[in-house]
Amino acid sequence: MEFFRIKRDIPFMRYALVLNVISFVTFALAVFFLITRGLHLSIEFTGGTVLEVEYAQAADIGRVRGTVEALNYGEVQVQNFGTSHDVLVRVPIRGDVKQSEVANTVLTALCKAEAGTVSTKQYTTPQGEQVSRPSCATAAGAEPLRLMRTEFVGPSVGSELARDGALALAVTVLGIMVYLAFRFEWKFSVAGIVANLHDVVIILGFFAFFQWEFSLAVLAAILAVLGYSVNESVVIFDRIRETFRKFRKLNTPQVIDHAITSTTSRTIITHGSTQMMVLSMLLFGGPTLHYFAVALTIGILFGIYSSIFVAAGIAMWLGVKREDLVKANKDHDPNDPNAGAVV
Repeated sequence: MEFFRIKRDIPFMRYALVLNVISFVTFALAVFFLITRGLHLSIEFTGGTVLEVEYAQAADIGRVRGTVEALNYGEVQVQNFGTSHDVLVRVPIRGDVKQSEVANTVLTALCKAEAGTVSTKQYTTPQGEQVSRPSCATAAGAEPLRLMRTEFVGPSVGSELARDGALALAVTVLGIMVYLAFRFEWKFSVAGIVANLHDVVIILGFFAFFQWEFSLAVLAAILAVLGYSVNESVVIFDRIRETFRKFRKLNTPQVIDHAITSTTSRTIITHGSTQMMVLSMLLFGGPTLHYFAVALTIGILFGIYSSIFVAAGIAMWLGVKREDLVKANKDHDPNDPNAGAVV
């Protein structure tokens, strides 16, 4: 499906050098901010206390967040968990306060905000076991909220998550590189992986510069961007191979220009549709999905740019040519001008 068809090829490769210089400067700035400022890691990576609270009525997330932030424990995370009645509260590690005291203080503040007081109450588990758990009750005997679980994420667990996240990113990059090498040719593999790393580092650079919180959700968005960006590169590379086979008199820059121009309508449809969904998460997803959507937005925009100018430009400078992608048929007559080639 196409919204439109461009009849005259756009000379993208004419501006590849200038735009790649801009890309290099942007990439260098991103690396600089990552080194000097670093990432503002979330509790999943740094450790902290997690409380799951169930409210009798739909929870007012804004009020819950304000109540917890008033305790001055640092940058806390408050979000719905499952239903509108369930709230997940994450509090960062404080060296001067025991984590058990943090949980009790947060629960007391939340209970007080609902005009209740905290006491210890006996509960019976579904297995018939008697357990003691803090309970919040009002003067009328109502229970406005209930503490469902408390969990402490230690620094060692956080460092393990960070290490596993970096390993997942490295394995993804390696897998993409191997796939492109088998699917096309090593020059495209190098070009594609440089373009993908370009997108990832720039996303990280934005988070380092603005000190946005880097969480597991953001890491998931970066991994999604890797797959999304390589898909765009594969579409262009495949069209380049097809154009080399179809138009034998075009030189490499002309082939690349034609390939990118012929996929422009598809790019607009695909990325436009995706960005509409991401934009809805950005505007209406609340704090929980905010930085996830921000990372996807940056990745989508730079993914289009890098696939067109960075990946295609590097492939051109590496000297990709028709013989790299199309192998000649050994049985054809060399004097036959109509003898074809097979992919």
